[in-house]
Amino acid sequence: MQFLAMLTMLIDHIGVVWHPEDNVWRIIGRLSLPFYIYAMVIGYSRTRDVTRYLTRVGLLAVISQIPYQLAFRLQVLEINVIATLFFCLLALLLLDRLKGKPITAVLATAAIFVLLEVLPFDYGGYALALMLIYRYAAPHMMVVLHLALNVVSIFYKGWILQLFSLLSTLWIVYTPELMRSIERIRIPRFLWRSFYPLHLLIIAIVYYMMNP
Repeated sequence: MQFLAMLTMLIDHIGVVWHPEDNVWRIIGRLSLPFYIYAMVIGYSRTRDVTRYLTRVGLLAVISQIPYQLAFRLQVLEINVIATLFFCLLALLLLDRLKGKPITAVLATAAIFVLLEVLPFDYGGYALALMLIYRYAAPHMMVVLHLALNVVSIFYKGWILQLFSLLSTLWIVYTPELMRSIERIRIPRFLWRSFYPLHLLIIAIVYYMMNP
């Protein structure tokens, strides 16, 4: 899972920076977010210290912001996807902590969704919706709900290429043996945690060296 998430994200970002006119790179890259979200849902469910887990993700989001701005040559503030995922995980934590208060839990989750949509978070509320699907839906319903989410995103945001992200969910749900075989590719923990800001920084350095 980690290997696939890192590889497809790297392909996506290379496409954004050097091949923006070629949709093949972006189509492959659509698989990365679902893989990352699913991996983080698993990490959240298995961690012994949720607070420490969220703190680590939050620090990574802060560290990643400058490489994110540099790699994509952004002139205005856009908030990187790790920050988006931090608030998605925070929503899961609130839902767990507020199990006895369903109305409060729903309102808190809705507030986070609005925050992700109003401020310029990468993927916005889409990421939260997908994380909730992976966290609470039965496997066969993950496909149906993810498809519905993608259809809504086409009409709401014009994200046609995002339809291809459904391939990740199909892969997760219907080829578990293949997923387990890929998971035998062990990614060092420090590489998994540092890959997002590190690869963006390398992309930024290479780009500015090629285009002084």
